[in-house]
Amino acid sequence: MSVNRRDFVKSSAGAAATGALGFNVTSYAGAPSDTVRLAVVGLKGRGLNHTQGFSALPNVEIAALCDIDDAVFDRHIKQLEGKGKPKPAIFKDIRKLLEDKNIDAISIATPNHWHSLMTIWALQAGKDVYVEKPMSHSYWEGKQVVAAAKKYGKVVQHGSQTRSNVAAREAMDKMCKENLLGDIYYTRALCYKWRDTIGKKPDGPVPAGVDYDLWTGPAPKRPFNQNRFHYNWHWNFDYGNGDIGNQGIHEIDISRWGLGVTLPTKVSAMGGHFMFDDDQTTPNTMIASFEFDKNGKKAIMVAEVRHWITNNEAGISDAPELRMGAGGGRGGNTIGNIFYGPKGYLVIEGYNKYTTFMGKNQEPGPANTGRDNHWKNFIDVVRSRKKEDLNAPIEEGHYSCALMHLANISYRVGRTLNFDPKTETIIGDKEASAMMKRQYRAPFVVPEKV
Repeated sequence: MSVNRRDFVKSSAGAAATGALGFNVTSYAGAPSDTVRLAVVGLKGRGLNHTQGFSALPNVEIAALCDIDDAVFDRHIKQLEGKGKPKPAIFKDIRKLLEDKNIDAISIATPNHWHSLMTIWALQAGKDVYVEKPMSHSYWEGKQVVAAAKKYGKVVQHGSQTRSNVAAREAMDKMCKENLLGDIYYTRALCYKWRDTIGKKPDGPVPAGVDYDLWTGPAPKRPFNQNRFHYNWHWNFDYGNGDIGNQGIHEIDISRWGLGVTLPTKVSAMGGHFMFDDDQTTPNTMIASFEFDKNGKKAIMVAEVRHWITNNEAGISDAPELRMGAGGGRGGNTIGNIFYGPKGYLVIEGYNKYTTFMGKNQEPGPANTGRDNHWKNFIDVVRSRKKEDLNAPIEEGHYSCALMHLANISYRVGRTLNFDPKTETIIGDKEASAMMKRQYRAPFVVPEKV
């Protein structure tokens, strides 16, 4: 039986007064040892990390698993059984899952095109939400999620896990509170990650056990194709946002965090899909520049995606032991950020390490390595109800995803966008403005009124 979203809204309004949906807030605020019952939605890729991460926390039960593909449940169940955990309930349709009043929160790791709608449905059903990055498939969706989070007053954490890491948080304190670099005017978000061709695959039959209509959800209905399904959906604009919205959104979020800005005044992106003749529709190489008004001064961010053989930058490498060719520079992917100020520059390598180089001679300065637990931060706030303690609140997720969306729009229309950060609108460009919102396939529609 499908859940009527109109009933969700009515029930949620009642829940605010009676506690009929979701968990009893009073019991959690007063008894932090009580078990949080969580459902993981989307199990194929990142979802296993969700199951592992949340199930490792004390007094957290993976009470349900949800996916449209029957083939992906077993590894999650075996992982939980191996830890002596109870067997979770199994759902194929999130709407049925959300009827369960004993589920306190859901964790979303589906393809991008489902993130916002699932988040809004869950909020309407009285659940707290952890949603993977990017929290939206289009700019407009992000605004709707923020509005829903505010309306229903629930806890919503964005999957920008670097914001919980010790080293990254210390780096931000050094830059933003201690003024280590001086007034930062320029930052680079680097996503140099090896991405081979996905090739070309013919349309074919839907695999047994897959609800393909439900997988497609808000996106246009097309024949089944493996290159538009598990993981490779990232490289098709109907479902994904390219690598700038996959790996690159982490680095954009970190750069925006350190620069101390929200939304830009100007965006310009260029790139292309180079080398390969395949089914990918998103660029594999991109340079996106963002201009901000930072307290009356101009500040710049550049986000760059490279997919193939490339140099590393500022010593950033996830596999420095690899050699690229006989002459050899450092190998491996370059995933990180660089911040520039009048006193020096700071480098964040990956998620949990930072180094600094100070003065004209670039002498080594403060540095650290360390990480923390983003899953735990979410659960702690689910218990305490102190949303100000979230390390990655959904509003911050929206600002960072907005940059990614604007970059993709600029790339697709082939020109610079002028943007009003107060109204969150593109200025004087009807074609680009129309791309702020996608066309939805009924009944999987992000509502105008959340």
